[in-house]
Amino acid sequence: MTTPAFEGRTALVTGAASGIGLAVARRLAEDGAAVVVADYDEDGAQLAAGELETAGARAEPVTVDVTDPSSVAEAVRFTVDTYGSLDLAVNNAGISGPSLPTGEYDIAAWNRVIDTDLTGVFHGLRYELPVMAEGGGGAIVNMSSILGTHGFSGQAAYCAAKHGVIGLTKTAALEYAPRGIRVNAVGPGFIDTPLLRETDNPMRERLIALHPQGRLGTAEEVAELTAFLLSDAASFVQGSYHLVDGAYSAQ
Repeated sequence: MTTPAFEGRTALVTGAASGIGLAVARRLAEDGAAVVVADYDEDGAQLAAGELETAGARAEPVTVDVTDPSSVAEAVRFTVDTYGSLDLAVNNAGISGPSLPTGEYDIAAWNRVIDTDLTGVFHGLRYELPVMAEGGGGAIVNMSSILGTHGFSGQAAYCAAKHGVIGLTKTAALEYAPRGIRVNAVGPGFIDTPLLRETDNPMRERLIALHPQGRLGTAEEVAELTAFLLSDAASFVQGSYHLVDGAYSAQ
């Protein structure tokens, strides 16, 4: 019998109560990882961890505010205290913000998006990397977006943050490759998550039309790519940005 790819490893996934984060947590758990389900939504994290446990996985919830470095530090500490190591991390937590032209963008909204989507990823790396280095290595995936390399009208803060995640990923990868830690980024297209399902139908149809495959992606498709990048099968994949976007970026 083949040993599951992540057997004996511990993963910390932020924004794991729903959407892409939950799909990633499920995928890693299915392949043997013990998963710490981290989310700002305490009840959601508990429900998600309970689901994984019911399916036979080892999982624990933790409440985290990625904009608060002490909260992130505590989530990393909780992971190590609970399972003895931190081997895999997915810095996925994020928000979208309002849709406004750059010259009219609300300053408070800008700060919220940057604090969550970019500084939140930095906070993750800041506390995950030393622990992994001390433990002999690991693998990290930072969740960027197709808007990490493309612009999108009305989304100045989100685009700026996701562009920044790619630069942060490359820098951390260069610094920590000699210490056995791989750091990569994933760029999803528009994904059929609960948040997007709330979008009015005409907007949803316009988003679908932007993808040459003629549909939105699924959270499970993003999770498959993420799991590959975290696995030993991607042992020479380092410091790079990987799309799962139905050819959106090929246009």
